[in-house]
Amino acid sequence: MKPINRPRAATIIFSTALFSATLTACQQENGVKPEVKPLMEAVYASGFVVSKDEYEIFAQVEGYLADKLVNDGDAVKKGEPLFVIEAGQQSARYRMAKETFDLAAKNYRDGSPVLAELKAATETARSKMQFDSLNFVRYANLLKGNATSQSEYDRIKLLYENSRNEYVLQKSRFERTKNQTYLDWQNAKNQLVIAGDESGRYIVRSDVDGLVFMTAKEKGEMVRRNEAIAVVGKKDAFYLQLNIDELDVQRVREGQEVLVKIDAYPGKIFNAKLTKVYPMVDRRQQAVRADATLNETLPGWFSGLALEANIIIRKKDQAIVIPKNKLLPGDSVIIQSDEGSKKVKVTKGIETLDEVEIVEGLDTGARIEGVTELKN
Repeated sequence: MKPINRPRAATIIFSTALFSATLTACQQENGVKPEVKPLMEAVYASGFVVSKDEYEIFAQVEGYLADKLVNDGDAVKKGEPLFVIEAGQQSARYRMAKETFDLAAKNYRDGSPVLAELKAATETARSKMQFDSLNFVRYANLLKGNATSQSEYDRIKLLYENSRNEYVLQKSRFERTKNQTYLDWQNAKNQLVIAGDESGRYIVRSDVDGLVFMTAKEKGEMVRRNEAIAVVGKKDAFYLQLNIDELDVQRVREGQEVLVKIDAYPGKIFNAKLTKVYPMVDRRQQAVRADATLNETLPGWFSGLALEANIIIRKKDQAIVIPKNKLLPGDSVIIQSDEGSKKVKVTKGIETLDEVEIVEGLDTGARIEGVTELKN
């Protein structure tokens, strides 16, 4: 929904305080004289004081707040723990990952039951192969001397070949199992690291050196994933977040002077400079965001203070000014002269809600007809 419309001329706010521009034109029963005075044209903006680097902290997991380590207004360092969120599911996942890692490490190390059994079987097969190998050589020599039969030689040869194949098989099985236990250990270690990183998200830390402006949860309360639990930002650096009507956006640009009235500091005007105008229009508010940097330090550490601002478009120290209600349609006025009343064409300059600058067509000695009681 579009905000309540305001008159297009109503771009100057708190003009009495800001510009010392209350209407003081000479008033007499027979006319009003133009006045030479400072005059400014500005674009109105509303907004808030915001801490630099301010951000909302959102819970990355669901659980309950096991510990609250900071309170509103506490100073914090980057990386400092703020909250501890306990979640049974993640704790169980970490314990399972740790148990799997411990078992994999136990199976992989030298002397583990799994490898020891296979290594023993390999050694047994190797010993049998060596025995059968020596026996095979002996029978081969006996066969050459016709001291044994061919059938007995063939039997011994077959025993040797079988034991050799068994040794190769046991050795391959041992190496394969050893490699697998190494892979299992590496995978378990990686899963443990991941589980550890995930559990680390349950310790919520500050991303900046600054101040805790707000905490939204107390110890023992439930926390849902992506729920805002705190606001943190710089404690000694603030900027102004402004909303400018989309109808005025073509008139503002970076570097323009800004005069600011903050509700919390009545009677004081702060100076700032427009530093950024964002290109995206908020469709709901029909406004454009702009940021301004204060030229002075605020007397306090408060983020979210409401403000009103004038973004100065142009100004003149010595302007010929008349009440706006004296200007006729077509940019003319009725003045008194020796010949009587006459209509004079004028050229306008700066306009405010109540006043208008006359660039050409009048001098300070002219007397404008149509005297009315001027209202502040």
